[in-house]
Amino acid sequence: MASRAIVPSQQPGGEGKLKNMQPEGRNRRVLQDIGNLVAKRAVEGKPHHAKALAKAQAAAVNNEKPIKEAVDAVAGKGRAATKVVVPKKIVLKKKPIPEEVIVISSDEEDEGKSAGGRKAREGSSRKHGKTFTSTLTARSKAACGLTNKPKKPIENIDATDVDNELAVVEYLDDMYNFYKHTECASVVHDYMVNQPDINAKMRGILVDWLIEVHRKFELMPETLYLTINIVDRFLCVKAVSRRELQLVGISSMLIASKYEEIWAPEVNDFVCISDNAYVKEQILVTEKAILEKLGWLLTVPTPYVFLVRYIKASIPSDQEMENTVFFLAELGTMHYRTIISHCPSMIAASAVYAARCTLDKTPFWTETLEHHTGYSEDQLKDCAELLVSLHSAAAESKLKAVYRKFSCSDRGTVALLTPAKSLSSKSLNSFST
Repeated sequence: MASRAIVPSQQPGGEGKLKNMQPEGRNRRVLQDIGNLVAKRAVEGKPHHAKALAKAQAAAVNNEKPIKEAVDAVAGKGRAATKVVVPKKIVLKKKPIPEEVIVISSDEEDEGKSAGGRKAREGSSRKHGKTFTSTLTARSKAACGLTNKPKKPIENIDATDVDNELAVVEYLDDMYNFYKHTECASVVHDYMVNQPDINAKMRGILVDWLIEVHRKFELMPETLYLTINIVDRFLCVKAVSRRELQLVGISSMLIASKYEEIWAPEVNDFVCISDNAYVKEQILVTEKAILEKLGWLLTVPTPYVFLVRYIKASIPSDQEMENTVFFLAELGTMHYRTIISHCPSMIAASAVYAARCTLDKTPFWTETLEHHTGYSEDQLKDCAELLVSLHSAAAESKLKAVYRKFSCSDRGTVALLTPAKSLSSKSLNSFST
């Protein structure tokens, strides 16, 4: 049973009300809106007008004629034209999804800039592929070795020592940050200008002799590096005569032995090793004078402190690698210009870098080494070239303690290795030995 349509009676100003009702009709389906409006008007008007109007609308729809012309044709036949408000058909268009534009080469970036920075139009069906220019550019970079290769991750060099309480893994990073921060306070400056009776060559002779004594007593390597550090720091603050230079050396080794060794040599052992050039009392007095001048400061970062850590970071590392690093480092400590020009951590890192170049371990410098040392390969080039030059001249040098020490089989005869060819040799004529 069809429900009766309730149509408001037409009153003055009713036309305006119908216009105001247009938005409701826009929410309905088009054909039903037209049928509803016609049915409502048919109830109000005469029956024959309603039938004619319905036939005209059906014919207009079938012939795809405008509805407005059909309504006007029917309305013209009647006595009073009834205005019919026909809502416009609203077609909702789906908004096209913008395609993502991927820029592959710099050519497309240049085109975007020349076009005034305009964005790619939505709905573009352009197919993005590698351009001929980008392909040539990529091949050129690959040929020149400029291709961006993924960096290797930094290796955890302390992973095997996590369960070792003596390794204090949780404190290592803080300890070495502290060493790097405080090493500047113990760096040796050029003190020979304040030494009227000695020179750099005499200092080299003393260090060469101390290396022989250190080897004779079979002391720890820490003792040797601390001995040389004490000698240099004392000579920075006190002028010493040529006769007392050897006395300063054996007194410094006595102090370092007491600090580092479990069983330190006795004073009489140093008297004997110096061929009775000094008596026991002289050594003890000099020992006291050195400690007073240095303010009893013996806990200082020497090159050995950094060598142990940097050798561990040089992966893979073996006994030959370790011996080569210590060989180059001891050559550096004998050379006066190396000591006053570079800090201990720089000498240690350069020794590792030069050793890797000597043994042809590629890559010569890794991300792990750069992370733990804080130095890039370019920063180490000068010091490493100097160490390689000292290696080249070691066999011909008059000071052969280091060369003989590392020419033995127990040190892997690393002194006999061919110096690194990848590092350019530097002449030693400009340096004083």
